[in-house]
Amino acid sequence: MPHPQKYNKKYDKLTDEEKELLEISKNSITDFVEQSSSVSDVHYATRNAHAKTYAVAKGEFLIDKNVPEELQQFFDKEKYDLIIRFSNAHLKINKGKKDIPAYGFAVKIKDESGDLIANYPLVNFPLFPINSVSTFLKLFTSVNRFFVKKWSSFSLMMQISKVIPSTFTGSFLKNIFKLWRKRNDFILSFDYHSVGAYRLGENMIKIKLSPKSVDKNFNKKLKTKDALSNYLKTNDFNADVLIQICYDLKYQPINKLNVEWKHSPYLKIGEVKIEKNSLLDPNACDNELLSFNPFESKPFFQPVGKIQKLRDEAYKISLQTRRKINKLLKYK
Repeated sequence: MPHPQKYNKKYDKLTDEEKELLEISKNSITDFVEQSSSVSDVHYATRNAHAKTYAVAKGEFLIDKNVPEELQQFFDKEKYDLIIRFSNAHLKINKGKKDIPAYGFAVKIKDESGDLIANYPLVNFPLFPINSVSTFLKLFTSVNRFFVKKWSSFSLMMQISKVIPSTFTGSFLKNIFKLWRKRNDFILSFDYHSVGAYRLGENMIKIKLSPKSVDKNFNKKLKTKDALSNYLKTNDFNADVLIQICYDLKYQPINKLNVEWKHSPYLKIGEVKIEKNSLLDPNACDNELLSFNPFESKPFFQPVGKIQKLRDEAYKISLQTRRKINKLLKYK
């Protein structure tokens, strides 16, 4: 077995231009969140991505007994407590029956005393269409401005056009086709992915969560939120937690997010379990204000990569603005 590539801060380093664009983007996040109640026609400030909460639940992360010896140091307990948020990726809360099939499965891992170990915001599409930090920040800013009616749709389309070329990879097209075929499937029947890389000590990994024995047609005629609630009230949910390790940057690139990792087998490290009737109130203020910023994780579990690095400031400014507004509104 080859030796894993070791983490290096160089993978995260932003240029001065990228840092300037990040500051502009942070301002657009603040503007969006401040006006998000009007954008989504709700009585509270929302996130500026994954705004719609389908459900929040308690769960457990059960460590596999056959975890490779070199990884056992990171999993010194048999199980860990989880808080899980299910969401839709859209910035605006759609109140109609049909949502785009872009789902989030955000996981908060805690120890027995309730202290945070790691946050992992997972999604049901394994790739990201943008490798350039500058291109992403300009697009993200344009999207925020579009929703708060400060920029035109023409400006937004111009930024989108710059992204399209990076979607023409074999990996990306294959996964687009796969998502299209599953577009009407039940939310818990999808695999969920970390998209970018994370640290596991000095190693770098990608994460995949693969559900077991979930009927893709469950409550197909219901809205996603209602179907998910029905399932979690009447069924246990189980999923394998798998990782890939970065051994060779040629085949497992850190800052090229539009291609799948190759030549790195999946290793099972455990299972996620949600027992039936473990739902929490998704509308409760504490649950709506949950943050899944992966940079709040322990140092040896934090994200790796330039696009990932942007999440830290984006999550912080979004949460700070939401908390300020929602506490003023006495949101319950």
